[in-house]
Amino acid sequence: MVGKPVPPKPVPPKSVPTPDSAPKEAGTYAIASPPIIQGAASVAAGAALQAAGGTKSPGSQSTNSRRIEKIPGRLVSLDAFRGFIMMMLAATGFGIAGFAKIDDSSPVWQLHNHEYWNHVAWHFDHPKWQSAFDYYKVSFWDLIQPAFMFMVGVAMPFSYARRSQQDHSFLRLALHAMMRSVALVLIGVFLQSRGKDHTTWEFPNVLCQIGLGYFFAWCLLNFKPMVQGVALVAILVGYWGLFFFNPPPADYDYASVSASAKDGEVFEGRFAAWSKNANAAFFFDRWLLPKLRTVKEPDPEPAAGAAAVLRNSDWRPVALTLMQNAETKESGETATDAVQPPAPDSPAVLDPAADASATAASGTGSATTETPATDPTAETVQPLPPAGPGWIRRVFLQNDIPWTPHSGGYATLSFVPSIGTTLLGMLCGQLLLAGGYSHWKKLGILILAAGICLGLGILADMFVCPIVKRIWTPSWVLFSGGYVIGILALFYLLFDIAPLKFLAFPLVVVGMNSILTYLLGQTLGGWTRESFIGVHFAGLIEATFGPRALDPEWYAPITLATGTFVVFWLFLYWLHRQKIYLRL
Repeated sequence: MVGKPVPPKPVPPKSVPTPDSAPKEAGTYAIASPPIIQGAASVAAGAALQAAGGTKSPGSQSTNSRRIEKIPGRLVSLDAFRGFIMMMLAATGFGIAGFAKIDDSSPVWQLHNHEYWNHVAWHFDHPKWQSAFDYYKVSFWDLIQPAFMFMVGVAMPFSYARRSQQDHSFLRLALHAMMRSVALVLIGVFLQSRGKDHTTWEFPNVLCQIGLGYFFAWCLLNFKPMVQGVALVAILVGYWGLFFFNPPPADYDYASVSASAKDGEVFEGRFAAWSKNANAAFFFDRWLLPKLRTVKEPDPEPAAGAAAVLRNSDWRPVALTLMQNAETKESGETATDAVQPPAPDSPAVLDPAADASATAASGTGSATTETPATDPTAETVQPLPPAGPGWIRRVFLQNDIPWTPHSGGYATLSFVPSIGTTLLGMLCGQLLLAGGYSHWKKLGILILAAGICLGLGILADMFVCPIVKRIWTPSWVLFSGGYVIGILALFYLLFDIAPLKFLAFPLVVVGMNSILTYLLGQTLGGWTRESFIGVHFAGLIEATFGPRALDPEWYAPITLATGTFVVFWLFLYWLHRQKIYLRL
């Protein structure tokens, strides 16, 4: 018996590869829409980023459903890079700069080469003004702040993806970014005010600079890399124009603002607009920062000064005198003992004590002050409220010390070009987040981008504006960007490509609590060094390393700085074990 033929099994049609179905690297998951960055390469390297719109995903069953796709997991290199920067800050360069400052007469230089250590220590201090030297060498300490800001940008796409996965709305994400900006600025002002009698509303601190620009950079996160690149160019060109078209006058007094041509702080010719405390950013601070204090400006007119005298004097004798004078005029009597009005160039100051003395000397029963008949308000003087600042100034702007130019030349407006540094980090973060690229290809793009930025920075230094970190010139954005992208590429090679992740663990402990590490170093560094290690562990240190370890003429700067960081690291390690991390 012949059975019925078995129908062939239907063969499903092969799916056409799409960008969304491209193979992804293993790791955690993040939301792909809406809106989410689906991965990108750096603009400098010519890669493209496609930002997903708010449309409904194919095959989704409701507008609230989310399509999930794999993205690279937490990259060790990012935490290690952050940890490295925070380690150097918290350890104050491990005391190398302090060690090199030991006097030449110290016996320590009979064992060590002082000139060599001076060369090393140069990398642990900020140059006075210019930031690029022979063969475009740069101080490592000058790269700390741009690396900090750069890593903020690198982390943005990862943070956005994680929060989107948690079903945060766009409004909630925007509010979080705004609150983070405000928190960073306030923390920076708090640190800036340490040791002061009142809150000092100045913004050179790195946290203030990050906070002032953070939200503006975040607003560009969902745009394509081309748009982000255009924004970067617009920021740099616009900031260059602000300086170039606002040079200092020819007779500008540089000495009055602590600027010295001998120290390379004063430029000539087309670069004069980038001199220390003689540039557009300084002029802006000179206008803004005095307004954030309670210092009273001198009254420009005598009338205002007279009004201030009335406000601050006991007005009752004045009013009584005016009333008596008015009664005398109405009765037709002549005030023979009246005080003649003063000359116009010397306004009268009404002093009740002086009036009483004059009365006693003349023997009359009253003392009157006659005012010119042409003054219609002489008989209607009303008491004015006491002089003083409004409630906002009384509560928030209590600093009554006159504003003076920053001795280092730092300026508030530096946050504007520093947004460019954050954008460079954002582009690199999107590259590392992107699927469909191998580790080696990402590494190659990072190296290429570093070279392009470094080259553009050098060209800008030659023809556009000098490389000055303290006012964050556009050439510095590109020049420092090349260096920090190169450092990121090195960390990516060592800890995400090469099998050396275990070596990064000490740095990861610090990097995962970077803000807390920075605050520890800024607030408790001195106390830990002097009152904790110097008091409680001096015996142990000397017994282990010898008496020279804590001798100020020998190794004390290095020992105390290193010991301080060890204490911080042990505390951070305990927090890491408890999974406690400070987040803003």
